[in-house]
Amino acid sequence: MFDPSKLGEMMAQAQQMQQRLQDELKVKVLEGQAGGGMVKIEVNGMFEVTKVTIDKKVVDPDDVTLLEDLVRAAVTQALARVEEARMENARAMAGNMGLPGGLF
Repeated sequence: MFDPSKLGEMMAQAQQMQQRLQDELKVKVLEGQAGGGMVKIEVNGMFEVTKVTIDKKVVDPDDVTLLEDLVRAAVTQALARVEEARMENARAMAGNMGLPGGLF
């Protein structure tokens, strides 16, 4: 049952949980790969690219388009994984606050 007199307390608790989850996301590293792992992109949970690894075999000055496509695919995959991690954290936060499931 919702108690309006505890709204301020609930908001403070929600802000603390949100900060904790953001801190967790900042150090969480997710990876996207392309070309069988020849291009790897690491991204933290705040959508910041933290590492790029490109195998020398895929660097061909006569076919830059291939490398561009592989980098794009790896970044796209990494960002999708970040979004999944953020949704998981949002679900956890909602569950910890006693909110009904299915919101995220």
